[in-house]
Amino acid sequence: MKTTPNTAVLLTLLATFFWGSNFQATRFALSGLPPWTASVERFLIAVAGIFLIMAIKEGVRRDILSRNLLAFILLGVIGVAGFNGALFVGLQSASPITAALIMATTPISANIIEAILGKRMPGMDRIIGMAISLVGVSLVITEGQILSGHLVFASGDLIILAGSICWAAYTVGTRAFVSGATPLEITGWTMLFGTIALVIVAFIYENPIQAAIGGTGLSFAATLWMGTAGSVLAYFFWNVGIAVRGPGKTSIFFNFVPVFALLIQLTMGIVPHAVQIIGIVITILGVFVGQGRFSGLLFKRSAVSRK
Repeated sequence: MKTTPNTAVLLTLLATFFWGSNFQATRFALSGLPPWTASVERFLIAVAGIFLIMAIKEGVRRDILSRNLLAFILLGVIGVAGFNGALFVGLQSASPITAALIMATTPISANIIEAILGKRMPGMDRIIGMAISLVGVSLVITEGQILSGHLVFASGDLIILAGSICWAAYTVGTRAFVSGATPLEITGWTMLFGTIALVIVAFIYENPIQAAIGGTGLSFAATLWMGTAGSVLAYFFWNVGIAVRGPGKTSIFFNFVPVFALLIQLTMGIVPHAVQIIGIVITILGVFVGQGRFSGLLFKRSAVSRK
């Protein structure tokens, strides 16, 4: 059954919700596992799940792998290992507040990369929508502190920015450089090669086998959640959105990740400030503007007024 644009929007929103839940799940995972081991455990579960689904639903097509092997490897290293690795390394010296703010620039990076590859500028409604959403996310993450202009950038901020660009490149690259593959195949193969890269890094810096054996039940439950909902479903739904609606329109939904993270914290008793609530509203408004919803409404009104 063909996925409609409205269904693609819903799936994209679910992807950002699952990614937003990863922030809290990561806290539980790191209570019993070192970070690189937790990442490997998460993506090993994810790879097993995605290939099981692929085998049942579509089958494993070797011709697709051979045709896109280089693209799958590069996108996996960039979009899985690069994105997650840069975030982890950067957070060793960067503030979580400024790090999340930098990650919120991902839709802008994605639209710039898409414009360069496609040799065309994004529409004005998308540019305005991205700017509005960035303002909203800034208010949510900084609790309004950005208004005072007192944000200090640490040395890890550039690494975080590199991770943001990695994810933007993955978002655009899955459509620009992969040929004939379904969203499920793109998700599976890029995740496999990204996981291989993470395993190599984990063995360099940690002892993942021993750490995994000594992990707690809570940490395993957290990595199980991140491996299934926070990885398999999130990456798959995100790639469906890219395939149906394009990388530019899909990438702007990445602004919902910190918003959902905040809402999940709210359910756990952490109440956001009033300025953060305002930021959430502004973020959602920016997404709608970026999708051209209001421009279409204005067009209809102008058409009616001319009658």
